[in-house]
Amino acid sequence: MNIDTRIKFRHLLCFLEIARQRSFAKAADALAVSQPAISKTLKELEEILEASLFERGKSGVSLTAAGVAFMRYAGPCVQALRDGVNSLREGEHEAGQVRVGVLSTVESLLIPEVVGRLHQRHAALVVSVATGPGAYLLSQLRVGELDLVIGRMTDSPDIQGLTFEHLYSESMTLVVRPGHPLLAAGEEALGRLGDYPLVLPTTGTTIRKHADSLFVQCGVAPSRQRLETLSPALSRRYVLCSDALWVAPQDAVCLDVRRGELVELQLPVREPGGSVGICRNSALGLSLAGERFCDVLREVAQAYREGAFP
Repeated sequence: MNIDTRIKFRHLLCFLEIARQRSFAKAADALAVSQPAISKTLKELEEILEASLFERGKSGVSLTAAGVAFMRYAGPCVQALRDGVNSLREGEHEAGQVRVGVLSTVESLLIPEVVGRLHQRHAALVVSVATGPGAYLLSQLRVGELDLVIGRMTDSPDIQGLTFEHLYSESMTLVVRPGHPLLAAGEEALGRLGDYPLVLPTTGTTIRKHADSLFVQCGVAPSRQRLETLSPALSRRYVLCSDALWVAPQDAVCLDVRRGELVELQLPVREPGGSVGICRNSALGLSLAGERFCDVLREVAQAYREGAFP
């Protein structure tokens, strides 16, 4: 069956922006049009498709089942057209670009090495990296704003409908500054963990579940005095200038531990920490630049699993 020629590019842009913003008013601002114009365009699209794409609620708008189904095709369609236009602009088709979402818990170790190797082999390649909460990055991947998302996402409900490729498993650890009182506490250290402030990933994230599990396995009630953040830089700085304990993924702190800037507390248990991997939108074909990025990422991840990196 031929495509309905009544569907225009503006219909798709309107649909995607409402889905991204979850608000008619914010979508109108983003597209620089009036809210009545947004509503009219969406109504036209729904009439053409003979389906309701959004539900209105107190907290904004959300996709219906039909909207979710249409999203699988609308996002890749718009992105494919953008890529086609960009490929014809002067110089851009020669360079190639990959847009990668990276969870903060994995950005500091593998990604710099991957980008370095890529630039040694493909001097003109552009790597655009976005960071943020997993739910946000996966939503950007779903609508075609990102080509890949790297991190721990297998427990996230937002991963449904996307594909995940396992790279390696990473355990959690507990680190402190050099000279911390617990380092001299010996066997008493475990029972005193609750006496010190904690640095934890934010509530609701996949990595927070693993952090909480570590204390459950140790049989220790965690301190109520906490800093909750997904920023490795903030976590590191706070731990270095205080007596706080940082429940961190191994890959976020292994270089600091190796250099002696942080010290790992020896615990009787180890929390697995989950699967780190590549998340893709299977409905959207990956560019040559994206394939090259994945190839090098797999190469570096294998070296990491085998202990050859870093």
